[in-house]
Formats: sequence, structure tokens, C-alpha cells
Amino acid sequence: MSMPNPDMIGEDARKESGTATSPSHFIKELVRQDVAANKNDGRVHTRFPPEPNGYLHIGHAKSICLNFGLAAEFGGKCNLRFDDTNPSKEETEYVDSIIEDVRWLGFDWEDRLFYASDYFDQLYQWAVQLIKAGRAYVCDLTAEEIREYRGTLTEPGRESPYRGRSVEENLNLFERMRAGEFPDGSRTLRAKIDMASPNLNMRDPVMYRILHAEHHRTGGKWCIYPMYDFAHGQCDSIEGITHSICTLEFADHRPLYDWFIEQLGIFPSRQYEFARLNLTHTLLSKRKLLMLVHQGHVSGWDDPRMPTICGIRRRGYTPEAIRAFCERIGVARTDGVIEISLLEHFVREDLNRRSPRVMAVLRPLRVVIDNYPEDRVEELEAVNNPEDPGMGTRRVPFSRVLYIERDDFREDPPKQYFRLAPGREVRLRYGYFVKCTGAVKDETTGEVTEIHCTYDPATRGGNAPDGRKVKATIHWVSAAHAVEAEVRLYDHLFSRENPGDDSEGLDFTSYLNPKSLEVLTGCKLEPSLAGAGHGRRYQFERLGYFCVDSDSAPDHLVFDRTMTLRDTWAKIEKALEEKKR
Repeated sequence: MSMPNPDMIGEDARKESGTATSPSHFIKELVRQDVAANKNDGRVHTRFPPEPNGYLHIGHAKSICLNFGLAAEFGGKCNLRFDDTNPSKEETEYVDSIIEDVRWLGFDWEDRLFYASDYFDQLYQWAVQLIKAGRAYVCDLTAEEIREYRGTLTEPGRESPYRGRSVEENLNLFERMRAGEFPDGSRTLRAKIDMASPNLNMRDPVMYRILHAEHHRTGGKWCIYPMYDFAHGQCDSIEGITHSICTLEFADHRPLYDWFIEQLGIFPSRQYEFARLNLTHTLLSKRKLLMLVHQGHVSGWDDPRMPTICGIRRRGYTPEAIRAFCERIGVARTDGVIEISLLEHFVREDLNRRSPRVMAVLRPLRVVIDNYPEDRVEELEAVNNPEDPGMGTRRVPFSRVLYIERDDFREDPPKQYFRLAPGREVRLRYGYFVKCTGAVKDETTGEVTEIHCTYDPATRGGNAPDGRKVKATIHWVSAAHAVEAEVRLYDHLFSRENPGDDSEGLDFTSYLNPKSLEVLTGCKLEPSLAGAGHGRRYQFERLGYFCVDSDSAPDHLVFDRTMTLRDTWAKIEKALEEKKR
């Protein structure tokens, strides 16, 4: 059997690789080859190593699914390790949120929760080992001077004037750095490699910097902290990580990763790189997301418009949909951009199967059925989910006065408009045929405030015994039994497809969508939704998928729109399939 194309994703990769469980990709094939060759005794041990300096986003979900998924598929293990080497930006709040997010996605690290700070003593000893071997030195250049000395892609760097210090002087200075004798930024510990290397990361990179700051776990024990490039590979080695999977921006750092491991003679963890997730109309930069929060463009990290995992969870996305999406897009060697409509497609697919249907009127218009008895209330049977008969049915009250969507009535209907209009008959969902006989208008504005109809008692259940047909079915809520709610309608946070593109010299906040949030009050919901709990998901018939927001309370229901019913991606895929045929 031929090897699959490494960059293939989705169903094509699944078919070519011959696997029925999950798509193949180049990293999976590399792991499979290592296992077959009994490398590392056939072990597969991965890790997900976030820095706790912000909340995780949908891009991290891809890495989480990849690392935990590979470990599960090959009978291995996956650690959760926090890269907490920069106390000035890290907080326990972020640690807690990351733990919650990974668990919500459905993954379990068992007893393997680690922190880079767990290894600070060992990392320090290894730094001393490199100094003694003449492979590291204390440098007095400032950060700006280090950049100047580093050179460019076309010009070699210059050696620091402090590069020739003796081992004894370096050991003394490094110990005094640890003891807190020097101010922030006054000295660094640098690896002694090659200032003429074509790879800028190998030009005597900084290993330790002085930072007098309280650490969220070690407190004031340390005032020097290892840089990511020094800590990363060694932490992997300590934990016996066999496949250290990173995004492409770390590809140029791999020679340095390997250099430290080789110089120290420790377990040879190996780094692999894959393309990060990029989505249209979305920013996946923790720095820029932090700016959105701090500048008040959003209500917080869990704002349902944010691409953070806590934000999409609050909005009603399911972990199953996220995992299916990450599997579908696969793993590639080169960067690309995924249409956000594909993510929305998987959310719709999942919610369609699991969400009970209910009726809700977001922009209510009062309807009076003149020939329906004033004191009569019927209980009509409604299907909870036609995709899952096991969900059964429910009873919804029907009475003389109802609410319908304002858009479901037109006094002067245009062509192809088949909903309610004067003299026109429509079907009420689960109910009767009704015909509009008139409308009441506001004398000042001319706006229609109420419409009057008659109903046909013989059409209960939505069918006429004489065989006549109607062209539209609309939803409704009984006015006397309606539950009032606030509903928040969300759209893309950015109106521009690529908000991170600064080629026009504009700040990314210039592309914020002013219509990304619309708040509707006075919405009318069927009574089954009274007391709906936080996080409960529903399909509001004809309107989309909605989730009970965390702001909701028993006396003030709040729903977020997760997604509309429109599925552009499904249409695109169907068109592509037809084109292939």
C-alpha cells in the first residue's frame, strides 16, 4: 500500500491510508514508523505545554487533539505541562482555565500534570554544567545590544565582548545572578555556539535572564528564569517525551533544541512541527486577544464572540464538534487558512443531532384568532428532535392570542414571500391553518402592532382534510403562556476575512464588526424553557441553535445564539462533490 500524501486532510486521507478510525497525516506516519522500528522501546509519549499567560483558543484545541489523540491511538501517554518560565505574564487564573478547557474537550492526563517550574533546580544545575563545559557564559550586553550584535539573515553576528570570560568568572557571576545581586536586565546567561551560524537562533541565544518577580508557584525563590528555548527540550527530556510536537514557527528552533540535549547528554526527545490553525474572520494571537479584553472591545475572555475555548463553550459549541473539526482539517506541513464556515458546519452537524427543538419568537408580533374561544387552551403535541425519535415529544399550549415573528407578516408582500399577509393562509407549526383578516396599526408610526386571523378547526395537526395546501409553515408561542427572555445574536467579531493583515497600516481593531452583537429583549419562548439551566442547548425552530448563557437567572433568562441554521459549507461540499461526478 502506498504511503498517503502527508498534507492530505479529511476523507481523502482516510481512504488512501486505509484506516477507518481517523485520517492519516505526516506526523502520524512518522510516529507509526518509530513504533514499527521500536524506537524508544516502541513508546509514544507526547505533551501539551501551554504557557499560562492567557486563555486557550481554538488553535490550541488543534494541538490538544493532536497530542492527546496520537497518544491514545498508539497506546501511549500525554502530559499536561505548563511552561511557566515568565512570572511577569503568568497567573493561576490562566492555569485553572487551561485545566478546565482541556478537560472540557474530553482529554485526561491522569496523574501527569507538570510545570516547568517543577524543574527549575535541575535546569539551573544543567546551566552550571554547560558553563563548566565552556558552553555558556554570562553576558553584560543589554537586550538592545544583544539584538545589534546578533547580525541579520545576510550578515554574521559579532561576538560579545564578554564571551571570553573564564569558567570561574562565569560560575561566580551566575551564582550572584541567582542570589539577586544584580538588577533586572543587567546580565544574562548565554549559550556559546556560533555567532556566524545561518540560523539566528544558534547565535549565542539567551538561556537565563534576571527578573525580580513573584512566581505563581515558586514565589520569591528565584530571580533568574530560564528562557523557553532552554527549558523546553530539557523539560521534554526529563519527562521522557518521545514526540515533542510544535507549530511551524518553532522549526528554526529545532537545531537549538537538539543542541542543548546533545551537550547535556540527556534523553533525546525529538521535536516535530506542523502548521498551526488559521481561521477566516478570526484572530488566534493571545497577545491580540488580551488587547481586546483589556481595551474593552469584548466583555472578557469568555465573551461568546471570542475564539477562546471558554468563549465558544459559553456560546454553545460542543467538545464533540471541536474534536470532529480538528480531525477533519488534519495536520499539514505548510500554513493555510481554513474557512470558518467549516467549523460552523461541524457545530451545526453535532447540534442538529443532540439539540431538542423548541419554539421561540425573537421579535414578537401579536396575533388574535378571532374565531377561537377566548377561554380555551389546547395542548398540542410537538416533536423534540426528528433526528432522534428517542427524545420523544412534548406538549405546547395553544390559545386565542399568540405571538409570531414580525418578519412572518407582510402587509404588502413581495414576490416569493409565502408567509402571512392579508387574505393569505399559512400553517402554524403543530397547530392549525390560519388566514389573516386584518391588521391594527399604530396611529403615529403606522407600524403594525397586531394582526387578526381566523382558524380552520378541521386542520388540527397541520393538515387540511379537503387536501388544500399552503406554502408556508411558521412558528408561534401562546401569549398567555410565554416565557420572556433576553436573546443575544452574535456574528463574526471581525468583518474582514483576514483581520491580522496589517498591510494597509491599520490596527487590527479597525476591522472589528460593529454588528457582531445584537441584544433582543422581550423575546417570547414556549413555557418548556422556563428554568432552563446554564449551558443547555436548543434549536429554536427556523431560527438557529441557542444556548442558555451564564448570565441567565431564574427571573431573567438569557440565551446566546450559537449558530444560524444556514450552512454555507455544506452547500460548498455538495457542489464540489457534484463537480467531481
